Amino acid sequence: METLSLPKSQASENIQWKQLWSLAALYASIIIGWIAYSNYQPKLLVQFQFTDFAFLLTAAQAVILVITPPIAGKIGDRFRLEKGHRLPIISSGISFAAMVFMAVAFTLFSNPGEIFKWLLPVLIVLWLVSMSIFTSPALSTVELFTPVDKLPKAMAVLTIVANFIYAFEPVIVDIIDYIGAPLTFVAGGLVTLLSGYAMQKNSLGLFKQSGNREPSPDVQAKAKRSDYGFIFLLGIILGITTAVMFIYVPDLLSSKAPALFSEGNGKLGLVVMLVGSALISWPLSMFVNSQRMKQVFWSSALLVLVCMTGMFLMDSAIVVLASAILYTVAFTSLSVSSLPLAIDRAGFYDKVLCVGIFFSGVALPEGLIESLHAY
Repeated sequence: METLSLPKSQASENIQWKQLWSLAALYASIIIGWIAYSNYQPKLLVQFQFTDFAFLLTAAQAVILVITPPIAGKIGDRFRLEKGHRLPIISSGISFAAMVFMAVAFTLFSNPGEIFKWLLPVLIVLWLVSMSIFTSPALSTVELFTPVDKLPKAMAVLTIVANFIYAFEPVIVDIIDYIGAPLTFVAGGLVTLLSGYAMQKNSLGLFKQSGNREPSPDVQAKAKRSDYGFIFLLGIILGITTAVMFIYVPDLLSSKAPALFSEGNGKLGLVVMLVGSALISWPLSMFVNSQRMKQVFWSSALLVLVCMTGMFLMDSAIVVLASAILYTVAFTSLSVSSLPLAIDRAGFYDKVLCVGIFFSGVALPEGLIESLHAY
């Protein structure tokens, strides 16, 4: 298995569970925020007569989600090297996101007139930027409180949280619709702020023994150079896998396995896949730990390609269902191995930048697909 050149002070035998669950809570708030945004963006565009700008906002979203993570990562590394840790950029991003949440809520509460309604698309863009500012630096902290050989297990926890939330998205959307847009954005701002505060408070304890600074590795680790291209490729592969699963698989199941998923019910198949992925994440992470991460990643990527061929090109319901099952396994394997592998290829001086490059690659495929659909 690939190993990370981290300091001995970081190489504890156990995962720092308090910090990991704080990160998982923040990650959950980010996902719920995206669900709220995805649910209300089309409705708000219709309500405020901005439907002509749907493509521009979709394209802007794609661009922001691709270019912001590396920029935030670069700033995070600067804070990490000069100030001792990356928490200031995380705190700033969370505060900015909470402020924009509240601004959107106030705008909706006040039912703005013709002039002030133009604040809405500006606030939407600012919200996209603010959410992107802290996501990569925050998720990059996983390497601070997780032993090198247990990073896939930490990713399994985040995968379980994400998949269960996405599986229950219809319920979340019903709750969001019930309480309405203004209260949704108020709640989103508060949840993001509180979960970010909890993560910051718990993470600060990691630096107390080193003068409030992140541990520094040895000379050999500092000399290690980052493999930017490979890291970006890892993100793209995970991004393609995720985008195909969320965008195309429901329709494929509806059209090619109508006996189980009637027309319009293909999303039920996606829910089953997400729950299945959550259930196998932990045991699969232990398998990844026992193997070489790079080998597992490329084997999973090849399996994704085979399964996509089966789902897109074959008409047999049995073949499509079998492909969907194997696709779930491959998606889970990529989810628990890709970010640890990206961190493995990151140098000491630009760790957060590399995580940002990884998430830039993850966002690119879905951004392109959604922009083409909007066009």
